[in-house]
Amino acid sequence: MGSIVLRNVRKIFGEVEVIPNVDLEIDDGEFVVFVGPSGCGKSTLLRLIAGLEDVSGGSIEIDGVDVAKEPPAKRGLSMVFQSYALYPHMSVRGNIAFPLKMAGQEKDLIERKVQKAAETLNLTNYLDRRPGQLSGGQRQRVAIGRAIVREPKAFLFDEPLSNLDAALRGQMRLEISELHNTLKTTMVYVTHDQVEAMTMADKIVVLNAGQIEQVGTPLELYEHPANLFVAGFIGSPRMNLVETPAGMNGGAVTIGVRPEDFEVSRERGKWKGKVNIAEHLGSDTFFHIDAEAIGRLTVRTPGEFSLRSGESVWLTPRQDRIHRFDAEGRAIES
Repeated sequence: MGSIVLRNVRKIFGEVEVIPNVDLEIDDGEFVVFVGPSGCGKSTLLRLIAGLEDVSGGSIEIDGVDVAKEPPAKRGLSMVFQSYALYPHMSVRGNIAFPLKMAGQEKDLIERKVQKAAETLNLTNYLDRRPGQLSGGQRQRVAIGRAIVREPKAFLFDEPLSNLDAALRGQMRLEISELHNTLKTTMVYVTHDQVEAMTMADKIVVLNAGQIEQVGTPLELYEHPANLFVAGFIGSPRMNLVETPAGMNGGAVTIGVRPEDFEVSRERGKWKGKVNIAEHLGSDTFFHIDAEAIGRLTVRTPGEFSLRSGESVWLTPRQDRIHRFDAEGRAIES
């Protein structure tokens, strides 16, 4: 089991309250991603769950037991950090086995657990190598293997892919997702990369200034953002946000349109603009368009759609895909 429940969790550093008041439920076996900009409190919240930071108030329940005052070793969790933190003088086998040796487990049991973790992570052929002989992705897998052998109630990942290049990040995203499908163990994952959040999570927790802005599945957050912050943060490229006179568009002060939710025409439409830059990505093309009286808009079209820089174009947002927000930035239900 690995359910985690936070009730009225607060964290104060000196006179600064970085986590004002958080309530959150993580179900057993869920893959939950904390996402938000730098300084939003996502890593602090993870460290509070891990016990690496003391709570200033509230409770943290793991499988129904409040562990807020317990040390990390007694919480039954395993943490994987951004830095691999491997012992360079030890082999892969030695690094994976280290926490079990420290716990005094028998050699035969340790070897079985190491072999099983190595098979799960495709590290069997590398067990006798040292970390310096491995790629970045392989070293991260070793760090994950060291966490797996402890058979934790939940895994905590603190931006584990930040040190990898783009190709390796994509590969490791898939490997961690496959690992979750195999182990079916609760995973809590911190990232500033909303693409990682969208592609990996069962449930996303969007944080801003220490507060939870919205919790939901990737598709729920994308299609029904609760406020302007979530609307602007989730999605790549980000949602186009346009100010509108009060009383128009169902009382909305701001409307949002995803880049793919425009009808594009050379002849007629709602907003006239001029193509500034075209980014051709093969299957998709992103046009950055200077629209008269509105500002810069980003439009996503199929890759074969051709517009030249400086060419005039008309844009019409699809009415059933417009997002509306009130003066406080809250979504208006349609």
